[in-house]
Amino acid sequence: MAVNLVNVENVSKVYGTRALLDGVSLGVSEGDRIGVVGRNGDGKTTLIRMLAKLEEADTGRVTHSGGLHLGVLTQHDSLDPEATVRHEVIRDLADHEWAGNAKIRDVLTGLFGGLDLPGFPQGLDTVIGPLSGGERRRIALAKLLIEEQDLIILDEPTNHLDVEGIAWLAQHLRERRSALVCVTHDRWFLDQVCTRMWDVQKGDVYEYEGGYSDYVFARAERERIAATEEVKRQNLVRKELAWLRRGAPARTSKPRFRVEAANELIADVPPPRDSSELMKFASTRLGKTVFDLKDVTVQAGPKVLLKHLTWQLGPGDRIGLVGVNGSGKTSLLRAMADAARSEGERQPAGGRVVTGKTVKLAYLSQEVAELDPNWRVLQAVQAVRDRVDLGKGREMTAGQLCETFGFSKEKQWTPVGDLSGGERRRLQLLRLLMDEPNVLFLDEPTNDLDIETLTQLEDVLDGWPGSMVVISHDRFFIERTTDKVYALLGDATLRMLPRGIDEYLERRHRMEEAAAASVPAPAAERTAKAASAADTRAAKKELQKIERQLDKISERETKLHGQIAENATDFEKVAELDAELRELATGREDLETRWLELADDA
Repeated sequence: MAVNLVNVENVSKVYGTRALLDGVSLGVSEGDRIGVVGRNGDGKTTLIRMLAKLEEADTGRVTHSGGLHLGVLTQHDSLDPEATVRHEVIRDLADHEWAGNAKIRDVLTGLFGGLDLPGFPQGLDTVIGPLSGGERRRIALAKLLIEEQDLIILDEPTNHLDVEGIAWLAQHLRERRSALVCVTHDRWFLDQVCTRMWDVQKGDVYEYEGGYSDYVFARAERERIAATEEVKRQNLVRKELAWLRRGAPARTSKPRFRVEAANELIADVPPPRDSSELMKFASTRLGKTVFDLKDVTVQAGPKVLLKHLTWQLGPGDRIGLVGVNGSGKTSLLRAMADAARSEGERQPAGGRVVTGKTVKLAYLSQEVAELDPNWRVLQAVQAVRDRVDLGKGREMTAGQLCETFGFSKEKQWTPVGDLSGGERRRLQLLRLLMDEPNVLFLDEPTNDLDIETLTQLEDVLDGWPGSMVVISHDRFFIERTTDKVYALLGDATLRMLPRGIDEYLERRHRMEEAAAASVPAPAAERTAKAASAADTRAAKKELQKIERQLDKISERETKLHGQIAENATDFEKVAELDAELRELATGREDLETRWLELADDA
């Protein structure tokens, strides 16, 4: 029977006039791995903060089991800006102590790419204050994962991690004994890690068994039976359900509801997009040439990121671009965008980028463009255009597209200056699409978007006729919206990967193994090996000592048995000898237990 760790009983929380949670009752038990989803602003973070007792409920109560060891990763870390990474993460452990600990080595390698923290200027001795928010977040996550907890609560743990880091974190959490409650918009991560889902909607929390795929199936079935949700949302859920059911078998974990009912839901749902039709339409809008790169070299300062690259982006191509941080993904898009905007006058460090004459590029960068804070949301969109043609006969007004992207009629009159970071990101996307581009460059488009907005964006892109390049660490989004995956593997080349991101991770793993075999180990790794070797030598030395002690005990026991036989009629003497014999037996047990422990390490 699993032990209950946290109980939430009839909890309510109101902000202003809005009830984020209304009479919610939930529980977290040992072994639970729970994913929390819902629209931004619906109360996901509030719910987990109350679970952790970081925020008080207005009514109801939250109780923790006695002695609960809890670890929490919030959106804002509490790291000491004057401390070093070493002090915050591994405290005052000596190098040979922490480097000899397999868990610490695994966490540092998984989150930072090596024990010497290669991306940080002074490695473990880097001062935290000047670091970026993403770097601080990885440090806070590493600090949490190195410790042992009964329950871990994580708020957006995959933010600022690359594809490899997310894959490592998923595996690490699957192997931990701790229970887990996790808020994330990364749907692949939810499918890999979670066995239950909480869907926070309009003050309620709906519970589902299984990971994200199971949740999509079950929610579609619930909405069909209840018939209470609006038609638009039902259609979006059914569309995503169809994609999941028809996709790779690995996408669907073991659903715990009637699969037949789910299949009935998608019987009349067409594939997400007709690629050949879109390709044909894109060709009429773009002609034969979109971007043609000839012997191109891309640099960032003195560093060469790509060299002698010859590549084409054709009409209707939908490309996912993945790669290690700093490999040149964003620099490649910028070089192409610069050539397009300057009509060929601004070229990369080497070679030439040829842009088609009909190309109308929209580039969503990672920086959110500044807009007049006094503009209303609808004004900001209408400033670009009043109506937009989305292809395949679909046309939307500015107001309709605003609603599609989560801006209700009331929200459309909110001043831009009052929007959150995620809402500004959505507005930036809207303005790009309103301009009716025929080529889209999207650099991390999923940042700050909730899952419902992501599915709405995917739905818009499904019928969008043009060429598209997407850079994202969200592998679900890449697999869902693109047809081909290219990778920058850090060796100044661009490669197409027929098997997508799985192939990318395999190639990166092989490259790291080859590099480890040919390059001397970093100082921390050498320390780890030295510590391990030293521990082995010490274990063998102690084993030999214990074996000599056990031999002496055996000799003494033999003599005592002889003395007991000789003094069989002297009860006082026999009692004295028997007491010594029992003391020796206790000592033997202790030594034998220690011998078994050391035998595993020797």
